[in-house]
Amino acid sequence: MSGVTVNHFAEETPSTGTSKNGYVFQEMELQDGEQEDYGKQSPVTHKDHIYDNQIQISASDPDAPGFGLLNTTRKYVKPMNFQEEVRAHRDLDSFLAQASILLDEKAATLDEVLRRMLTHVVEDGHGGCDVDEVINSLFTDAGGREFDVHLLSETIQGVTATSTGIRYQQSWLCILSNVRSLQRRHVCIARLERPQNWGVNCCEARYVILILAPPRTKSTKTAIELGRTFATMFSDISFRQKLLEAKTQEEFKQELVCQRQQLSINSEKPVVEEIEESDPRRGKSLQCKDFFKAGRGVYNDLRRRLPLYPSDFTDGITGKDRCLLKYTTTAIFLYIAILLPAIAFGSLNDESTRGEIVIRGICDDYNLDFDAFYACIGLWNSLFLILGGLFNVSLLMKLFKRSTEEVIALFISIAFVGDAVKGTIKIFQHFYHGPILATANSTLVLQEITEVLEKMKNQTENAEHPSVFLPESLVLCSRERPVLCLLLMLGTLWLGYALYLIKRSPYLNDKIREVVSDCALPISVVIFSFIGSYLFLDIQLPVFSVHDGPVFRFPPFDKLTGMNTLSAVGLGFLLALLIFIDQNIVISLTHVPEHKLLKGTAFHWDLMLTGFINILMSCLGLPWMHAAFPHSSLHARQLAKVEQHVENGHLYTTIVSVKETRLTSLVANILIGLSAFMLPIPLQWIPKPVLYGLFLYIAATSLDGNQMVDRMALLLKEQTSYPPTHYIRRVPQRKVHYFTGLQMIQLIILCAFGMYPLPYMKMVFPLLMILLVPIRTSLLPRVIDAKYLDIMDAQHM
Repeated sequence: MSGVTVNHFAEETPSTGTSKNGYVFQEMELQDGEQEDYGKQSPVTHKDHIYDNQIQISASDPDAPGFGLLNTTRKYVKPMNFQEEVRAHRDLDSFLAQASILLDEKAATLDEVLRRMLTHVVEDGHGGCDVDEVINSLFTDAGGREFDVHLLSETIQGVTATSTGIRYQQSWLCILSNVRSLQRRHVCIARLERPQNWGVNCCEARYVILILAPPRTKSTKTAIELGRTFATMFSDISFRQKLLEAKTQEEFKQELVCQRQQLSINSEKPVVEEIEESDPRRGKSLQCKDFFKAGRGVYNDLRRRLPLYPSDFTDGITGKDRCLLKYTTTAIFLYIAILLPAIAFGSLNDESTRGEIVIRGICDDYNLDFDAFYACIGLWNSLFLILGGLFNVSLLMKLFKRSTEEVIALFISIAFVGDAVKGTIKIFQHFYHGPILATANSTLVLQEITEVLEKMKNQTENAEHPSVFLPESLVLCSRERPVLCLLLMLGTLWLGYALYLIKRSPYLNDKIREVVSDCALPISVVIFSFIGSYLFLDIQLPVFSVHDGPVFRFPPFDKLTGMNTLSAVGLGFLLALLIFIDQNIVISLTHVPEHKLLKGTAFHWDLMLTGFINILMSCLGLPWMHAAFPHSSLHARQLAKVEQHVENGHLYTTIVSVKETRLTSLVANILIGLSAFMLPIPLQWIPKPVLYGLFLYIAATSLDGNQMVDRMALLLKEQTSYPPTHYIRRVPQRKVHYFTGLQMIQLIILCAFGMYPLPYMKMVFPLLMILLVPIRTSLLPRVIDAKYLDIMDAQHM
């Protein structure tokens, strides 16, 4: 629930000296804010009355320099209703007629910004007032004449009541003042060149709205009423993002007009039925009859998504809000993030299965033709996926809770780390332990060893324990190879993650930071591939092997008997179950409320479409396809516009909007298809350790937002450093740790079955993932109260 609050500060006693920037008083405000955060109810939730909070502070020594009394009053201000209140439109029309707008203001301090704004109002002839007099009226110290606590007297800020307390919108600030010398109201808006830190609850200020009004005026024309109008408009995070892109005052005013139109539209309540049918996670509880409404889920998905399909290709390409650079960097990121892990996984399978996938072991045991049996499993799998989409099996996602999804997501991240570690261990085992002969010619080796032994025998007849060293021409020293591989892997991880986090740093400008962060993975891979392949050219690094042969292999089905075909049903069903769980959980983790995706999901249609695609992949002998974690959620984050805010000393990022386009994934997959015909040119330049570092990078970035990881970190922290999350506030600490421990046990069991190097053990892995659902819905409520489980499984952070 969001709203606006107005703050009044008034001095009660003149100071007897000076203070250091009002430190005592600012500390008092912070403590007051903390009391609000920890309160059971927020003043924002009471919309029909005013919440007053008056505080008086005193120092131990009233005669100490800088001492004074500060009275604080906070009042809830109801947002302006643009549909019903005519005054809102008149306020904006009056401002547009004599607009005072400062774009990209370079002043850094609040005093300088306000002085520039007042000077701009006077120079434009919109008002005749004394700048110093107005400045004095804006602050509690009245220009330093009475005491030196320099705080704004009256402001309006946007606040949101969350489960963790009160969250301030820190990117804008509306400042109010009643000036006696004025005859009419004045508004000035300044957009700062870069965010400024102006203290508690205003650490990322980007917009300043200055409201000046005469003290005696109609009740509908007061400074607070005028402030309500503009504060309501600026409380929309997407509107603030659009104002950042305005380059002229005319564009800025046009955005104000568009926002007024948006707020004036009668917002019809969404049809609950449609939401329930389009998103299996919401709506009424699961009923058996829902599975017999054949095709209803697919029909509703298509009915809702087809009208939006053209915009999936035109958004960001046409119109004002173009994102060509963003699309380009995202397509490159997606290309690298999909192609290189696929190559690395293929290489690991190649080393362990003689160039085939794990099903090869089953084919060898029963003397089956691999290509035909692989295609047969894929066709059965496709049939089950199509039937699952047709009979609304995705409704089972109602049973999957956030904790279950996070256990599976964390297992996938651990699998990435495990593959990187296994590949590095193989390199060390092969090259680090023991010397390697430079030649495979046994005759030459024996001859040189004999010569060395004879020579040493003649020189050391009197030595008790002579040392024998093989000649350098015979021994290939290779210990530098695994050490370099380790450095390349860790370097790829470090550089990629450092560039990924550069968007939170003060270096360069925001546009360059955004591009560098989006291209962090490609930049890291290219740099360390160059380092490994060219700067250390004399050290031979392990690279990927490429098999010659046709890209497409059509399966000889005539080599399978009827029993062989029927025996593939079980494997096809287990594979379909695995794809069903993986794909739906990926969709669920991607369409979280934090990502603010507007076009909705298509669980049923996506599942059926995956089945159709896998029919083609099976018949061509290609790998099966489905939505993958963490690429999908990382893809959404790459296309997001964000706004940052500071809370309790920590920097948080809020997604403003996401460009929901198909172009980036389409371009990335076209590039992947072209890469298949370029082999082995790109692969011979990319050492394996760089790909292992890419695995670690993907695993590290996928942990952002995983609540289970955050709760696991609590086990290593002292209690005073616990973040004020909703589960810390509302769930006993012991219950939180119990819940985390039970999740960790589930994760360990998943890892034991999913990573065990036995094909038959991996066959039961999908069934094990399904068992996580009854464990969460039936077993855990016996250990932890259901109300606490629901709180920890909540979607909000």
